[in-house]
Amino acid sequence: MKRLEEMSNMFQSSGVQHHPPEPKAQTEGNEDSEGKEQPWEMVMDKKHFKLWRRPITGTHLYQYRVFGTYTDVTPRQFFNVQLDTEYRKKWDALVIKLEVIERDVVSGSEVLHWVTHFPYPMYSRDYVYVRRYSVDQENNMMVLVSRAVEHPSVPESPEFVRVRSYESQMVIRPHKSFDENGFDYLLTYSDNPQTVFPRYCVSWMVSSGMPDFLEKLHMATLKAKNMEIKVKDYISAKPLEMSSEAKATSQSSERKNEGSCGPAWIEYA
Repeated sequence: MKRLEEMSNMFQSSGVQHHPPEPKAQTEGNEDSEGKEQPWEMVMDKKHFKLWRRPITGTHLYQYRVFGTYTDVTPRQFFNVQLDTEYRKKWDALVIKLEVIERDVVSGSEVLHWVTHFPYPMYSRDYVYVRRYSVDQENNMMVLVSRAVEHPSVPESPEFVRVRSYESQMVIRPHKSFDENGFDYLLTYSDNPQTVFPRYCVSWMVSSGMPDFLEKLHMATLKAKNMEIKVKDYISAKPLEMSSEAKATSQSSERKNEGSCGPAWIEYA
């Protein structure tokens, strides 16, 4: 829960209304040092889509940040389409497999197994990750966080390359309300796709692939809206309150599923 609060605070403290949270520009004399965060570099600057990157200290990888705006769909629709795994199998042609492995009814956390195509001649990649979402009615925003985990029911397969380092955080802020068109989103993302290509090649793939994915997500949301495709409403499907019944369910699950993650394991933060 702490991570969700941090993401919400980051968007609020940026002072965003309809303008992007500009990362700090690189300054002269800024030297690399162990443990020190690097400055953000602008990669793409369009009217409704801005992309930055920065090196992850001690690695050959980058962390990416996207600020975007959509005005033709509602925040609720965009949020739900992003979370609906069954619908994603229909609109995302890169998906080979996408399944919820485990779900915690108390916290709402889910562990998923995702297998996706990578550009030829690379092997397909698979991810095992936990995701959790929060809807902040008071501050009028939604937060979705994911990160890679291990799960005993999904061992590595020789068919795919397992991605063990992956984090994604998205904050969505409506211009008006959850059910009116128009919102801004802030996405921070990093992963290690386990490639042997140089940093600039991986950066090019991510920098070009991320806008493409987000536009596919946008178009899928529009399609669901215009064709009235049934998508699960995750905002209404809130996790159970920590009642005595929910506690009993949680404790029972921990006792019965020693080989699985269990509620404590799939707690995100």
